[in-house]
Amino acid sequence: MSYNREELISKIIQYGKLCGEKNYTPGYSGNISARFEEGMLITTSGSANGYLKESEITYTGFDGISKEEGKKPSSEKFLHIEIYKKRPEFNFIIHVHAPYLSSFASAGKDLLEPIMAENVFYFGGIPLAKYALPSTMELVENTVKYFDKYDAVLMANHGFVIGSKTMEDAYLKLELAESYAQVVLNTKILGGAKILSKKQEKEILGLRK
Repeated sequence: MSYNREELISKIIQYGKLCGEKNYTPGYSGNISARFEEGMLITTSGSANGYLKESEITYTGFDGISKEEGKKPSSEKFLHIEIYKKRPEFNFIIHVHAPYLSSFASAGKDLLEPIMAENVFYFGGIPLAKYALPSTMELVENTVKYFDKYDAVLMANHGFVIGSKTMEDAYLKLELAESYAQVVLNTKILGGAKILSKKQEKEILGLRK
């Protein structure tokens, strides 16, 4: 299903607000985009995802240049651009600093261990990209390489980014991932998680077919 510009802007605002309500994107943190024509619609630099206005979303080409005078796209625009290039089936990307996911990212810990069946099924695992200065091409390179196998990535000392065909799917998987990070943290308090075996993991992944 294809959406026009107004529908895409409405989705970005709607799901940005949801992310704000869930405290996934506190303050000015994070950015959201939607593939559009020969580029993307992306939140502007300095905007707050939870309180977006239509004027805070700009049409930006895959060269990173806004096609709307006076609007500066998010400083993480090239992260979105390179993910879209690597994954042509993706139409939406959400980058947030959700507290539990960001805690794992800041502790330098990935979420690759198979602990919950649902998360194995939907993610296969969530890797950790090596730290680089935000808004740099080094950060883009460190992160985007994981999208050859995964749909969601933790960014060391930074946050979390996920892409999908639909905005709804990207957001719901963000919810799953943040809840999963909280569960994994809780298991550590309780003495450690019981890791699923390779056989069990393979059986779960087989349910995707």
